Amino acid sequence: MRGTDTRDPRAGTPKARRRPVAALATAACGALAMTACAGAGGSGSDSLVVAIVANPQMQDAIALQDHFTEEYPGVDVEFVQLPENEARAKITASVATGGGEFDVVMISNYETAQWAEYGWIENLQPYIDSTDGYQGDDFMPAIRESLSYEGDMYSVPFYGESSFLTYREDLFEEAGLQMPENPTWEEVAGFAAELDDPENGVSGICLRGLPGWGEVMAPLNTVVNTFGGRWYDEEWNARLDDPEFRSAVEFYVDLVREHGQPGAANSGYGGCLSRYSQGNAAMWYDATAMVSSLEDPESSTVVGKNGYTAAPVANTGNSGWLYTWSLAVPATSEHKDEAWDFISWMTDPSYVSLVAEEYGWERVPPGSRASTFEAEGYQEVAGGYADPMREAIEAADPQNPTVDPVPYSGIGFVGIPEFQDMGTRVSQQISAAIAGQISVEEALEQSDQYAREVGDTYQGEDRR
Repeated sequence: MRGTDTRDPRAGTPKARRRPVAALATAACGALAMTACAGAGGSGSDSLVVAIVANPQMQDAIALQDHFTEEYPGVDVEFVQLPENEARAKITASVATGGGEFDVVMISNYETAQWAEYGWIENLQPYIDSTDGYQGDDFMPAIRESLSYEGDMYSVPFYGESSFLTYREDLFEEAGLQMPENPTWEEVAGFAAELDDPENGVSGICLRGLPGWGEVMAPLNTVVNTFGGRWYDEEWNARLDDPEFRSAVEFYVDLVREHGQPGAANSGYGGCLSRYSQGNAAMWYDATAMVSSLEDPESSTVVGKNGYTAAPVANTGNSGWLYTWSLAVPATSEHKDEAWDFISWMTDPSYVSLVAEEYGWERVPPGSRASTFEAEGYQEVAGGYADPMREAIEAADPQNPTVDPVPYSGIGFVGIPEFQDMGTRVSQQISAAIAGQISVEEALEQSDQYAREVGDTYQGEDRR
């Protein structure tokens, strides 16, 4: 029964943590074999080497780095920015093998507790507690908890997010449609069918289809959860062939194939961001962090035309995910104090104010600090989306993501080390179904086999 689980918040991962290298070896070696870490200076360099995901908010940080060097003239910063899938693979490869290429890495709430237990990243709590004015208690409670291990934070958030649905209020009004406050996926599919207008280059909805556990699997997992599907039952039996899981995937694939963007199988977060912000989609379901770009007049043609509402549901009361891009210091870094100087600069309330001064409040990193939601300037520009974003973050429940109990934590992911590889392989099957190369039945048959291979190794062990 939901709501009665008293397991540790990170239950489901301890067994895997005893063998992290084995679990991650394939991904790590593969990433290292593909290419060296271009641009990385190594821990022996006088420069800090910072590995980040190439999202718009991080690009603002790169543009503002002169402010950091003015404050810390003895510290040079070299950024290595990579696309999301590539960043995950390279950062994991470097940290898991003790490669030492990076002094600061951008990770998430998926990696933090696991890597903290492995001893791969530094405990940042002593730095947080000893840094005047840093305001560690200002982080959103759900975000802070998700980045903690045994009560201490091992990474700190650059921005935090849940997921919600944005839609073009002008197109809805022209069509005589009204978005409910808490829409169901069935209602959203109906809206997508009515607003799909390929002759004028407007798709009914944009949904990620790009392979990657952090790409198509992120929104799809929330659909699976709210349809009542789950990756494993409490005995670690794979459940990808259950009717609930199958119905969710069939729904998602049919929706994006019938009323989604062209070439959806190759479209991820960045692709949907570009398409929706340029007026080529009527709806987009994705990360709440989208607002920083959608409401930026320098990059978006739909500023002020957007409504924001809760993540659509089916059989659960809410379905938004909980995720955060955060910064950590690998244990191998030889510049830990300088690394913290940089991290604290990039995640301090004063950095939020700096972004607001330089680019406007609509571009500040959202969702990580309560003080950002309470800032007068932010309230003025974020009236349409601040409350839905905050409510979605606070409502997200990684311990009880679906209808029935599960032995893992996580909403947009399964919180076990093997998910990096398993989720990616499953995502490739789903993406192939979106592309029409295979059927959903074929995709799930193969995916269930992947999940069984992992689940079998967890069965029969005490995970508490």
